[in-house]
Amino acid sequence: MAVTATVVTPAAVVGGAPRSVQWGAIVLGALGATAISMVLLAFGAGIGLSAASAQPYAGASAKALAVISALYTAVTMVAAFAAGGYITGRMRLPATEDDIAESDFRDVAHGFGVWALGLVLGAVVAASGVAGVVKTAVQATAAVAGGASAGAASNPQLTSQISMGPTDYAIDRILAPAPAGAGTMATNPPAGGMPAPGATAASAVPSRADMTAPITRIFAASLKSGQLDQRDRATLVSIVQQQTGLPQAEAEKRVDDAYTELKAAEQKIRDAAEKARKAALITAFGVAATLLLGCAAACAGAGAGAKHRHENVAVSWFGSRRFW
Repeated sequence: MAVTATVVTPAAVVGGAPRSVQWGAIVLGALGATAISMVLLAFGAGIGLSAASAQPYAGASAKALAVISALYTAVTMVAAFAAGGYITGRMRLPATEDDIAESDFRDVAHGFGVWALGLVLGAVVAASGVAGVVKTAVQATAAVAGGASAGAASNPQLTSQISMGPTDYAIDRILAPAPAGAGTMATNPPAGGMPAPGATAASAVPSRADMTAPITRIFAASLKSGQLDQRDRATLVSIVQQQTGLPQAEAEKRVDDAYTELKAAEQKIRDAAEKARKAALITAFGVAATLLLGCAAACAGAGAGAKHRHENVAVSWFGSRRFW
């Protein structure tokens, strides 16, 4: 009786040399990690919408939602990469006898490949329309948490036509019409009730449009230097008297008050910019730390999956060894 011995060459060996990188397992793990993260992020966006409310003093605050969203996103990314790495480690073909010394390192390296490919896939998904649902849900959560602005500020067509800069508001304040009963020294005609020869109302008192540019330049220069020059202050007082007819004392008070409020508004803008810078800084470091944790989770998951594959550990899902 003839006995035929069949030698089965593992798929991991090609041309007598072990295949160090198995892209099929890496791609499967990266796709799995991306899909898991998308599902969990969409689920988290739904939870955020249910916790937020447009009504005042109702639902979670915007700050609380931001912190919870950041933590949830970090946990989601770490868990997704760990699952993707485990899938890759479990699916990677066993090492040959010549490859056994490098088995542990190559298992972990496959997990690193899952992390790297997962980042690329995540960037592609985020740049495409596939992430539109998740992006819309997250933006809706932020909009509901922040509340809706009323009036002109909520009308983009109106705000695009009206300048809302701090200097424009200051000009409105100092050129506001004089209250009823106030002095009208600049608007009253000369003695005798007749205007000066050759003078008209338009030529005697410059229009508001003509005064807006010089007032803006004076305010901009004073804000840059940190103080209002006395000559500029006298010019502003003169303009206020011409435009409103207020007495000098009231015009000086209006100019001083407008400049003080303008400086306060500028400081608020600087504080808001500094706050945004710090928030962006914290966000950048948080994203970097989360990605590094995801890399570690993918490598650890690949190592655990390879160990379970080597030890023939059966994985059960709710009592079943299948996914369904």
